[in-house]
Amino acid sequence: MGQDPSVREVIKQLDQACRETGFFYVKGHGVPQTLMNEVKDVTHKFFHLPLSEKLKIKMTPNTGYRGYQKIKENITKGVPDLQEAIDYYREVKRGMYGSLGEILEGCNQWPKEPANFKASMEEYIRLCTDLSRKIMRGIALALGGSADEFEGEKGGDPFWVVRLIGYPGKSAAIPQNNDIGWAWIQTLSSVDAYILLIGVKNLSGEWVPATPIPGTFVCNIGDMLKIWSNGTYEATLHRVINNSPKYRVCVAYFYEPNFDTLVEPLEMCVEKSGGARLNQKAVYGEHLVNKVKNNFVP
Repeated sequence: MGQDPSVREVIKQLDQACRETGFFYVKGHGVPQTLMNEVKDVTHKFFHLPLSEKLKIKMTPNTGYRGYQKIKENITKGVPDLQEAIDYYREVKRGMYGSLGEILEGCNQWPKEPANFKASMEEYIRLCTDLSRKIMRGIALALGGSADEFEGEKGGDPFWVVRLIGYPGKSAAIPQNNDIGWAWIQTLSSVDAYILLIGVKNLSGEWVPATPIPGTFVCNIGDMLKIWSNGTYEATLHRVINNSPKYRVCVAYFYEPNFDTLVEPLEMCVEKSGGARLNQKAVYGEHLVNKVKNNFVP
């Protein structure tokens, strides 16, 4: 895979993007444009339902922190966000991860309307999971490892999170943050036009606009990949601004490690750093649970 000249060029570009901005666009990804449009359409339709209907799938601790949150119920760095959202997680059966995963145990909450909401989302999640695994194979090669570096105990049984976000028109910028409260390896975002995703932490520390391009995903890397890469790749600071008076949505798919895996710097990345080791490690599930506990208004 890494020996094909065209693949090597893509790997080179991927490595450069991860080092310099932590953002890149993904095209030719195999997710049908019709499905991408349908998922955004049902998200719009849900958020435009009466509040009483939306609250039928309200997120609470009893739902495994899955479901709908009103505007200002999600918190970023202690500040309520000007957004409403629905959170979905890979379903966790009772006892699946012992006490570590207990607060996330449960099934996802699907609205009755729109009628095609659940089927569309489940197909979208399946395709995003396949796509993310392929991207991670490319990132593994970019770091100098084998294509399956992030399989097995690291990510062979990946967790995932999906967050459907609605932004009222002409909203203020959401405070900059490096993971919208999550702890991903990487994120695929499909957004409405006129939403501007802005990444920071490029080589000169400037905000770099990542304006939506039709038919593409905006992908950015996160906390866990920063640790695995020994700091070679930085988790990206980003914010979202709705530049339109219209209501806009973002469908964010977060690709994660195995829930119970210990994430620590890869030896190959430590060696490339001359033996200097990033003083960070985390059990992914613990990291996620801590985020979940502190990201929502009680």
